[in-house]
Amino acid sequence: MTKVSDPAAEGEKADLGSSPSRITDPRIRHEIGRAAVWAFVIGGIALAVYLAKPLLVIFGAMVFASMIDGGARLLGRILPIPRGIRVGIVLLGTVAFFLWLGWFAGSTISQEAAQFPAIIEQQVASLVEWARSQGFEISLDQINNFAGSFSSGIGTVTRALGGIVGGFTTVLLIAIIGIYVALEPQLYERGVAWLLPRAERDNFYVTSKRRGQTLRRLMAGRLVGMLFEAIFTYVMLAVVAPLVIGDAVPMAVLLAILTGLLAFVPNLGAIVSGILMVLVGFSGGVDMGIYTIVTYILVQNFDGYIIIPLIAKKTVDLAPALVLAMQFVMGILFGILGLFLADPLLAMIKVALERRAEQAKGREDSEAGAKTAGGA
Repeated sequence: MTKVSDPAAEGEKADLGSSPSRITDPRIRHEIGRAAVWAFVIGGIALAVYLAKPLLVIFGAMVFASMIDGGARLLGRILPIPRGIRVGIVLLGTVAFFLWLGWFAGSTISQEAAQFPAIIEQQVASLVEWARSQGFEISLDQINNFAGSFSSGIGTVTRALGGIVGGFTTVLLIAIIGIYVALEPQLYERGVAWLLPRAERDNFYVTSKRRGQTLRRLMAGRLVGMLFEAIFTYVMLAVVAPLVIGDAVPMAVLLAILTGLLAFVPNLGAIVSGILMVLVGFSGGVDMGIYTIVTYILVQNFDGYIIIPLIAKKTVDLAPALVLAMQFVMGILFGILGLFLADPLLAMIKVALERRAEQAKGREDSEAGAKTAGGA
């Protein structure tokens, strides 16, 4: 006996498996897909903003690790010893330097450091009086209020970063993570590569190698520039100045140390150190003030046109205006730490973009070669 099928019943059974929320209209599905993409993009941006500060600490550790790695590689050229021992020598040398600097600063320049703010305030007051004599309406109270507002703003940004892990804890985390990475960089490099698709791993290794080379050379140039500026500033202010103007510039050692430390932040650090040097110089008279201006110009030009090009600029080649803009943005967003890491971060972005451009050109050349071979 043949079973007669009911078309209506079959239609009902076919619809039983469909969800009530299923959207059958292709146009509506397309718009919902676009909205989902935007939602994921906005969510990714929000997550990146939320994780930006911890990621910046990790990047700071990578920069610190590159400095240790550069020192260990340099020692490896003259000492055929295991890498771990070379890293330990670099770390011990760094700790010894900072201990010496603290002892030297505490025993030699503590009195100068105590007098330094008073001299700066006195020179600012003299500058205001000179501006008034030239017809400018400038109030010292207004300058103090502006300086207080600026300091408050910088302090607010700095506390925003410090509120997450604390200033000292941030430095400690950067040091600890950097030491671990410097001891076994290949281990962490393989770990990151394992998370990527297999087809992207070769490209990651090439890009990672170039980033490491760029970062090491950038930091080497920065350290050499800091050392040179500190020594040159001290020689010009304490040794050459008595021969030229008859007296040494006050606080020559303190100014030399500040100039060297501030040189870690390119462009902005040089401006700040130059202002401090000139203010202290004019406290000893017009001749001394002019001499400090000449000294500042000599130091910055020799460092900028000879030292940096020989070591770092040919490798990184960052536009000064772009560096200043990056420092401005990073300083506002992340305070002192962002200001320090703006230049290395910009260099890493540049390396990644150059690698992408090379890949695109390689694909274009391969396609052009394939078309030529097919036409032949």
